[in-house]
Amino acid sequence: MWVSTCISASLPSSVFWARILVVDIMLGLFPIFVYNTSMKLIGALREIADVTASQWGMVTAAQANMLGVTRLALSRLAEAGHLERLAHGVYRDAGAPSDEFEDLRAAWLSTEPQLLAEERLGDLVDGVVVASASAALLHGVGDLWANRHEFVAAQRRQTQRSEIRYRQRLLEDRDVTLVEGLPVMTLERTLADLLDDLGELSLVADALGSAVKKRSLDRDRLRELFSPLAGRNGFKRGDGNAVLEYLLEAAGLDLDSIARRISADPTLSSRILANYLQHAVPEDVARGLLEAMRPHLAALPAATTSRGTARASQESED
Repeated sequence: MWVSTCISASLPSSVFWARILVVDIMLGLFPIFVYNTSMKLIGALREIADVTASQWGMVTAAQANMLGVTRLALSRLAEAGHLERLAHGVYRDAGAPSDEFEDLRAAWLSTEPQLLAEERLGDLVDGVVVASASAALLHGVGDLWANRHEFVAAQRRQTQRSEIRYRQRLLEDRDVTLVEGLPVMTLERTLADLLDDLGELSLVADALGSAVKKRSLDRDRLRELFSPLAGRNGFKRGDGNAVLEYLLEAAGLDLDSIARRISADPTLSSRILANYLQHAVPEDVARGLLEAMRPHLAALPAATTSRGTARASQESED
């Protein structure tokens, strides 16, 4: 260090530090500096390892700071390829797997950056919940493109970040669920939120058509949620049933549409009629109808009509 100090006289600062670097390398001091820096980065990685392991390989700058890892250390870890910056103040371990929802997860973590994910998931209703098009994307319903991350919260929130939008909503426990580890509106609440947020009936109908393929929907809850939205969407005020019936018809899920599809498919029609005859028609009537249907039933799997055809055949022999 004495040699480094002696060469500083009358040199510009840039030249001075360059000379120090050369001398330190000659004296074997630079490898020590690099070694110490590397050890500090490794220590920083160890500090945040438990956090990244518990929340999709991610950590926020605020969480890291609480563990004694500075933003500068995070930046250096990113520069060294150990971390990847996903969003404002959110990093992912470069060795952790990524998926299609990582941007949404990073955005959600950034909404309350001091808290761990497991802490926030203990209170779904009062926290930040994925909503609207982002919720539809998470559920895998509809053909919507979420150009920003949509969230709702019980308390009013604001942000200057263009990729995030908040709306204030009071949700019930039955309206929030977990999907892919994130708190999100249920399918029913998502459909109502899409109608409220977008006001585009055709888009909501498409999402409804996708949603019924996921699971059976609570139609009473849909009527209840659609009721306050009916008036502004061209229906009688408070008539949630009219909204639901319109959306079902637009999605091809009303009874008339289903009946038309069934009647257009002879094989499907035969299956349904055979099942009806087996369960809801007197035996003598069923026997006559089954005889008339034998040419159609012959092409169907045996399990579909085995009981009805066996019963009819036995009675014919008698």
